[in-house]
Amino acid sequence: MTMLENILEYYSDEEILKAEGFDEAILGYDELSGRLIYSVQKCLDILVEDMSYEDALEYFSFNISGAYVGEKTPIWCVDNF
Repeated sequence: MTMLENILEYYSDEEILKAEGFDEAILGYDELSGRLIYSVQKCLDILVEDMSYEDALEYFSFNISGAYVGEKTPIWCVDNF
């Protein structure tokens, strides 16, 4: 099972908001806030498959991590140092 499948099964009663296209970048789930946690580096790796790193970084910053979609907005773990 994938990380997302495990989380969805274990927390089946919870409303979980996910970022489309980034399932492979999920690191875990924050029980306190009820939000998924994503790896920024893995998200960028996914985007780089279709664009340059610079374009991926800009797209991610403005359209993904910079978007607030309510109290279940995912957590973005900066792990690309």
